[in-house]
Amino acid sequence: MARAATLKRRAFFVDETAVRRARRALGARTDAEAVRMSVERVAEMEAFWRFMTQSRGRLKPDSLRP
Repeated sequence: MARAATLKRRAFFVDETAVRRARRALGARTDAEAVRMSVERVAEMEAFWRFMTQSRGRLKPDSLRP
């Protein structure tokens, strides 16, 4: 993970096959790491799509270059 996070214990049920697929796709060593990485990426993508929706039609081409 890119930044230090405060971890909190949670108890929930997940599909074992989905966790296994996520581990492979993310290169995670443990189930817990795969779940943490997945949740973080979902939150990042949601923020990205909110930005895209809000800025639709207002950005000039090539205005987001680093």
